Amino acid sequence: MTTSTASAPRKAGSEGFDLARLLLEGRAFFALIAIIVVFSILSPFYFTVNNFLIMASHVAIFGLLAIGMLLVILTGGIDLSVGSTLGLAGVIAGFLMQGVTLPAFGVVLYPPVWAVVVLTCALGALIGLLNGALIAYLKVPAFVATLGVLYVARGVALLMTNGLTYNNLGGRADLGNTGFDWLGFNRLFGVPIGVLILAVVALIGSVLLSRTAFGRWVYATGGNARAAELSGVPVPRTQILVYVLSGVCAAIAGLVLSSQLTSAGPTAGSTYELTAIAAVVVGGAALTGGRGTVRGTLLGAFVIGFLSDGLVIIGVSSYWQTVFTGAVIVLAVLLNSIQYGRRPKRAATPSPQQGAKA
Repeated sequence: MTTSTASAPRKAGSEGFDLARLLLEGRAFFALIAIIVVFSILSPFYFTVNNFLIMASHVAIFGLLAIGMLLVILTGGIDLSVGSTLGLAGVIAGFLMQGVTLPAFGVVLYPPVWAVVVLTCALGALIGLLNGALIAYLKVPAFVATLGVLYVARGVALLMTNGLTYNNLGGRADLGNTGFDWLGFNRLFGVPIGVLILAVVALIGSVLLSRTAFGRWVYATGGNARAAELSGVPVPRTQILVYVLSGVCAAIAGLVLSSQLTSAGPTAGSTYELTAIAAVVVGGAALTGGRGTVRGTLLGAFVIGFLSDGLVIIGVSSYWQTVFTGAVIVLAVLLNSIQYGRRPKRAATPSPQQGAKA
């Protein structure tokens, strides 16, 4: 009789808790649906397939940055250099597409597009390696290290271009370097290439986090780095790898953005690191590390992207766009605090004396 009475309220309480958890964990999805519904009512041009594809191609840039940022934040770190890495990657790609002059041999080399892509991604990995080494081995705080690299990367981009922009990156057929604009303009099965690249990177990131030892290392490092190290997790190596992957994601985003614009400027990607962090937070990841998913981060990127584009379509001032985006971020952080601030109450365990008396 006592057992059945005690189990009834426990079952009802668990059902209520599950519903609340569902609403909290699915808040990015519900917010995205609400944004689509509201802007579809406000504008007849919003709810169209072509508009969704255009908005998705814009989201691809932030989504690529956000996936790399998620890996870093899961370990309890932060990467403020991704926006500058994006800009420098675009400048490097533009520099290579314009031709590399070798004065000693009196020739100008025009590398093919695949070589440009490989070298640019290698640059992103190198910047990430620098960030990771400063943080993992020299124990520089992540905020300070990546902030310094932010300025260095942006300064190098400005020095390389003297503040100017590389234009006309389409290449020339007679030089064998055409096809760079394929990343930004072409479509496969009607879907922009940038969106497909985002999907592939998201799939790889999801598999890494959920199906590999590296993913377990990432979550363990973010949960408690000291305990993870004592358990045999290679914490320094994990920290370096996540920053390297973040740098590669930023370089890929720089390639896609430069391809969409068919130009590369040294100021491209300014403040994009803040948008990437916002997408991770809106997607439900904890800034303290150890909690978050690629699926949630993608939803967060789409929430911010669809909200920004929707405000543009209905003619809202860019100043109000900043206000709305900031409000969404604050609300997301508040909901994260509610979600992760909960602590399950432990049932009181009777002492041996109480058990004997019973």
